[in-house]
Amino acid sequence: MPIDIDIDGAVAEAVRAPSSHNTQPWLFERADGGLRLCADRTRALPVNDPEDRELTMSCGAALLTLRVAVAGQGAGAEVTLLPEGDDSDLLATVEIGGAADPALAALAPAIGARHTHRGDFEGAPVEAEIVQRLAAAAGAEGARLTPVESDSLRAALADLVAEGDATQWADPRWRRELAMWMHPRRMGDGLAMPGVAVPVARFAVRHFDMGDRIGAQDAERARAAPCLAVLGTEGDTPRDWLRAGMALARVLLVAAEAGLQAGYLNQPLQVAALRPRVQTLVRDAGLPQSVLRLGRPDGPPPATPRRPVGEVLVP
Repeated sequence: MPIDIDIDGAVAEAVRAPSSHNTQPWLFERADGGLRLCADRTRALPVNDPEDRELTMSCGAALLTLRVAVAGQGAGAEVTLLPEGDDSDLLATVEIGGAADPALAALAPAIGARHTHRGDFEGAPVEAEIVQRLAAAAGAEGARLTPVESDSLRAALADLVAEGDATQWADPRWRRELAMWMHPRRMGDGLAMPGVAVPVARFAVRHFDMGDRIGAQDAERARAAPCLAVLGTEGDTPRDWLRAGMALARVLLVAAEAGLQAGYLNQPLQVAALRPRVQTLVRDAGLPQSVLRLGRPDGPPPATPRRPVGEVLVP
């Protein structure tokens, strides 16, 4: 490992990766020659994500972002996935050294530019050439990004998004879990909002089923997205979930490089009865892992807070 690699700096970049509910469910451990990436299952979402599929994807996204950050410092990163098997909290080892991957190094400036966008997009469609680049980015990590282009498919997927919203909001356990992750921005994680708004927001989410209203809003966002796409994998194991997370992060960085941001419409994938229907609807995607809407934001998206490196990097 080159002695001038800034491990703390690389991890600080890695944790800018997206995660479900901004739970940031990862821990990095220093190791001879590199790092170990572990799942922090104390940050799991047992109602929203009972199999830790999205938790594992989130860690995969942090792993890809780490690889990009290391490449940006001029070094390579050799990754071994699940060295202790599928049931271990150790998700990957990263040996740092050798030549940097130039394609990853070129994405390093995009790490700070990428943000999840929850608002509306400008109306112009995403250019076909950019969509092809996004699909190639997913393919480079062993996944598929399949655009949903026809009006009929978009409408059907939008209906599934609305049905997913309705199912989740009707479950008091799901609402309590969502409310639990509504945090003041100063806490550095979760669904950040001004501190004075947190008690009111938590009360409303716990006590009121807003699934119909939010479902209608999300369905319209699916129909109106400049680019609507499904990210999928061949299989549905922890290894596939890690690859899906790496593919997602690479897609998002290529998108940010092109001036695009993404929002998520994963509700039908988080409801067990609906996920197979997404798979049937968008067959070319394989096993669906994420539903994305991409476009140019109608305003600069705010950065979500992150925990300090000292909380996620174990000596």
